[in-house]
Amino acid sequence: MISRRSFVAAGAALVGASAFPAISFADSTGAAGTPSTEGPRSIGAANAPVTVEEFFSLTCTHCAHFSMTTMPEVMDKLVKPGKLRIVYHDFPLDAVALEAAMVARYLPNDQYYPFVTALFASQDTWAFAPGVNYTDELWKMAALAGMGHDTFQKAVADNALKNWIQTQQVADEKMYNIEATPSFLIKGKTQAGDMSYSDFVSAIGLAG
Repeated sequence: MISRRSFVAAGAALVGASAFPAISFADSTGAAGTPSTEGPRSIGAANAPVTVEEFFSLTCTHCAHFSMTTMPEVMDKLVKPGKLRIVYHDFPLDAVALEAAMVARYLPNDQYYPFVTALFASQDTWAFAPGVNYTDELWKMAALAGMGHDTFQKAVADNALKNWIQTQQVADEKMYNIEATPSFLIKGKTQAGDMSYSDFVSAIGLAG
């Protein structure tokens, strides 16, 4: 299980403006009249020369592998220097992933990426452990990230957000022909599969 200290350290490493001024988190405000929970989630400079869109499920083991093995290098070499922006699309493969995505969207915007990363790193604990109550485990993770219990309860009971995520998922599946997770929209084309850093850099056409 990841510790509260790990959450704090991850957040500090990601948002330290003086060290990495190019890093930013997308404005979580949605269209006029829509809740902030339904707004975009992204990392990287808004004016980065390359934007990649990632479609992921929080219970996908391939997504977790990409997060743990490829993303650290992507962050250090591409996102932090301002070369790459990544826009995230929830594509939950089951009810567990859907609830986790809802909880993640209730966190402050600058905690979204650290929380998702922490969920991937501890996937075996909260999602796949025998006999686990995944809602209880998600609450433990959310509490470590600083979420209050009332906010957590509101998140898991938010049917409007649930419907929005599922509607977006169906639209993305049709528009981008998403058949597996993770999938990436790169230069207008969809590419599926967990990629190594070298393969990812080659796919997006950036020197890394």
